[in-house]
Amino acid sequence: MQNKKPIDNVIENVNYHTFSVAPMLDWTDKHCRYFHRLLTHNALLYTEMVTTGAILHGDQDRFLNFNKFENPVAFQLGGSDPVNLARCANIIDEYAYDEVNLNVGCPSDRVQNGRFGACLMAEPDLVAECVSAMQQRVSIPVTVKCRIGIDEQDSYQELVDFISIIADAGCKTFIVHARKAWLKGLSPKQNREVPPLRYDLVYRLKKDFADLLIVLNGGVTSLASSLNILQHVDGVMMGREAYHNPYLLAEVDAQLFGSTAPIKTRHEIVMDLMPYIIDHLHNGGRLHSITRHILGLFHGVSGARAWRRYLSENATKKGADESVVLEALKRIYL
Repeated sequence: MQNKKPIDNVIENVNYHTFSVAPMLDWTDKHCRYFHRLLTHNALLYTEMVTTGAILHGDQDRFLNFNKFENPVAFQLGGSDPVNLARCANIIDEYAYDEVNLNVGCPSDRVQNGRFGACLMAEPDLVAECVSAMQQRVSIPVTVKCRIGIDEQDSYQELVDFISIIADAGCKTFIVHARKAWLKGLSPKQNREVPPLRYDLVYRLKKDFADLLIVLNGGVTSLASSLNILQHVDGVMMGREAYHNPYLLAEVDAQLFGSTAPIKTRHEIVMDLMPYIIDHLHNGGRLHSITRHILGLFHGVSGARAWRRYLSENATKKGADESVVLEALKRIYL
């Protein structure tokens, strides 16, 4: 269990929700977050979604333990039972996360079968009960990540009613994916691409709920578009673009948070990551667990393909160590 401690170059009294990296299953694990924190000191990072069952009946340290360097970090929780969510929220608080976020946006069949995720948008009273129960057990904010609607329940008034009920239960921050979700007939990938983006509805939410913190998620691929979005809402969340092209995060602190700290080069980021890699290997970890997250670091740079190929082919080999990363670095041409 880690105690929170400010890290270098963090700007005091900042709204961390100004820019955040989305929770992404199988991607935003602790190694990914450590790497991303080397790129941006102020953006809010999210864990992968973890279910209440995994926390209550599994290895808690496996799901919850993290490096204090990663803060600020929000923990995304999946579930629909108020009692279990409250128990888990309390545990998450004790592990010194900065926020606990309830997933009311994931449309996958597996999640629906567990009665959580986007299907909960059809049950706002239950979500409100869950939020209230969680808040009673924690000292950190409880937030909700949702869609603009589901299936045929997609009118703006229905979205307003949903937000109103949850806000009345005490939730002050909503991360809104600006697409509706089709719970039947579309895969999770299709639900990120097929339903049209409706930024206008999220912007309208902010006007109608001026006292709430409204964060927009969905289709954000650049810091330029992020700056435009921030003219209308309180924050922007970026997902896959931040993962596949992570070096754009190096500009976040300067462009979105007003930091004057020098921006590190890609090579400097790799070298800053090396002690973490060595420590991970020393404790019995596998190199690939970390290097899979840094494949896109040199996106757009000459030699990037050779960098990716060398890491992909060699980091999984038995006995692979930090020398693999240094060798891959030689493939980059400046």
